[in-house]
Amino acid sequence: MIRLLVLLSVLCVAANGCPTIITRAQWGGKSPTCRSSLSTPVPNVIIHHTEGAFCNSRATCSAQMRNIQTYHMKTRGWCDIGYNFLIGEDGQVYEGRGWTTLGAHAKSYNPISSGISFIGSFTNRPPNNAALNVAKSLIACGVSKNFIKSGYILKGHRNVMSTSCPGNSLYRVIQGWPHFKA
Repeated sequence: MIRLLVLLSVLCVAANGCPTIITRAQWGGKSPTCRSSLSTPVPNVIIHHTEGAFCNSRATCSAQMRNIQTYHMKTRGWCDIGYNFLIGEDGQVYEGRGWTTLGAHAKSYNPISSGISFIGSFTNRPPNNAALNVAKSLIACGVSKNFIKSGYILKGHRNVMSTSCPGNSLYRVIQGWPHFKA
């Protein structure tokens, strides 16, 4: 099953080197109630986890996306889902606020970063290879499309706020990624 997910994530990379992004319409997202532009290219990428249930299919990930958006909008009082993009263990990228809309994921870093969150809790285990690979592909895409600076700095959410996010297991993984700086 894991080999199949990795193969599917490789096949989902378009000819331009960018992964396919499941749009808000495709996952059933609500319209935001406000929107602020994000000045790109951003100098930082912040990695998160959602701390909720994981997903490993388009159906379960789409349902989780709707749950996360509802939580952010109704409970948190935000005008939309907080992250720019989310990653499922189905090896897919899900559009949150997208490349050019200011996120609500890391307070003072929101205006200078793109927030990428892995769907699920990654304290005791890392995301699967399909998810990790598509996240790296998304970052490379952002650089190639000039949404992320080529010399960007990668951080975990815990590096910019007092939190355990993105979970100990995921945090250990991203420490080995290019551009990581605590």
